[in-house]
Amino acid sequence: MTAPERLRALLAQNPFITMPAVWDGLSAKLTAAAGFETAFLSGSCVAASRLGGPDLDLISFGEMFDSFNMVHGAAPDLLVLADGDHGYGNAMNVQRTVRAYGRAGAAAVLIEDKITPRALTAAGKPCLPREEARMKIRAAVEAAKDSGILVLARTDCRPTQGIDEAVARIEMYVEEGADILFLDSPNDDEEIRRAVKAAGGRPSFAVLSPGSPRATPDRKRAMELGFNIGTYPTGMLSPVAAAIKAGLAALAAGEAEASSALPPAELRATLGYGDYDAAAKKFIIGG
Repeated sequence: MTAPERLRALLAQNPFITMPAVWDGLSAKLTAAAGFETAFLSGSCVAASRLGGPDLDLISFGEMFDSFNMVHGAAPDLLVLADGDHGYGNAMNVQRTVRAYGRAGAAAVLIEDKITPRALTAAGKPCLPREEARMKIRAAVEAAKDSGILVLARTDCRPTQGIDEAVARIEMYVEEGADILFLDSPNDDEEIRRAVKAAGGRPSFAVLSPGSPRATPDRKRAMELGFNIGTYPTGMLSPVAAAIKAGLAALAAGEAEASSALPPAELRATLGYGDYDAAAKKFIIGG
């Protein structure tokens, strides 16, 4: 089965999929080793790791695609939802983005309706006119036919244009053939229910990390509300940042490592030194 076929099967078999957010080879490898079958290549996590900064449309397609290749190379069996952002341009750019991820082995790709370049502020996400957004999703669905990659259509218009417009866009994306639907920044449970209903039985995706101005139900409540996929962009990123700070504090205090550091043998095993030696053994001359 292809990656998109496997993801379709998982969605059909599971009422809810917890999808960790990854950004590089190590985060992907550890996610797969923990038993997760899926992961979200998160633009916010990639921005944090590559730029050391926020997710404000500064990451390019080339950087995201390079990150996908790192993730896929380190964990080839992991079913990855790639963050295609706004498609990096017009409808033709969207098609290039979708085809590239499809050829490279992604299971699904996210395309959203916000305007780029964004206004020079971190507040709000102005969105494209409805019909222009329709054409982007139409282009994505057409391009997806080459590889079978699933299209996740996201609307960001709730904060700036209201829930009625957001729901209308979800209904429109269903008409255009999107496979998974995503309302960003719902205000409460009632808005979530409206968005799930508008998806017409197709899977609904949610960001469930706490801290942002959105409704963030826990996993049990998310399932009750009708979500099928939940991702947690800060779920690993925040603990990693905390661990780096702890390590630096330990070094500044004259210690060799933080108390939370992995024992050397466990770190080497996690990184795969033993696997390397086993794989290389047959190539050693005279071995």
